[in-house]
Amino acid sequence: MNDALQGKLKKLHFSGIIKTTDMRIEQAIREKLAYQEFLEILINDELMNRANNGNHRRLQKAKFPQHKTMEEFNFSYQPSINRQTIYHLGTCEFIRKKENIAFIGPPGTGKTHLAIAIGIKAVTQGYTVLFSTLNDMLEDLYMSRADNSFQQRLRKYVQPDLLIVDELGLRKLNQTSVDDFYEVIAKRYEQRSTIITSNKTFEEWGKILFDPVLATAILDRFVHHCNFIVINGDSYRMREREGLTSHTVKRGRPKKSATAKATEDDAVENDTESMD
Repeated sequence: MNDALQGKLKKLHFSGIIKTTDMRIEQAIREKLAYQEFLEILINDELMNRANNGNHRRLQKAKFPQHKTMEEFNFSYQPSINRQTIYHLGTCEFIRKKENIAFIGPPGTGKTHLAIAIGIKAVTQGYTVLFSTLNDMLEDLYMSRADNSFQQRLRKYVQPDLLIVDELGLRKLNQTSVDDFYEVIAKRYEQRSTIITSNKTFEEWGKILFDPVLATAILDRFVHHCNFIVINGDSYRMREREGLTSHTVKRGRPKKSATAKATEDDAVENDTESMD
């Protein structure tokens, strides 16, 4: 590709075509492609490049703490989870319907893993996603009041197509926190989808929220269109820890085998006979 053509493509922001033009020219000559076929291939390269760039930007903005996928999840270790249900949620039909998801279960059972995995599926389908722990979100909103940027910060949590709120129930909320949490849930109600993970049963959620009136308002809006995934199983982390302790390295000199000991005894006996 000559510099003049590359410069024009840059002005048009056709970075995908720039990357593949030389290769596609060789392909066109080799396969004797028609002009229209050649043009269609270049356009598809550009579309693919833009899709990949868009996914990359959305992944960065999502702020996932880790990259988790459904394929990595061990469903055999958590038989209470219906694989088909999770994979259906991965189609993101719930986002199109403006529905919510609640993952409820003990610590270490894969709630956050599944929430992130669904979030990544949403990103690849073109949805905007934001991940945050509940405490981080509420602290961010609280601090924004100091510089009068509350409404701007609030939009940060209201605008994404999917908001993932992790660790509801880690600690009880005060009045200000409940007020802010209500603002987020109320503005997203029937407009956008929210995923909440919690180690508390749904019946305990009301006790975590300081204000009974606001607690009812929050729960009523969130559960109205909600898919509940209740996990009854053991912790992955505890299982890994038990696996590590079962392979503890023993210190000290290893015990000799019976064969080695017999060989050593024979050697001592032979030395004694030679001395005699």
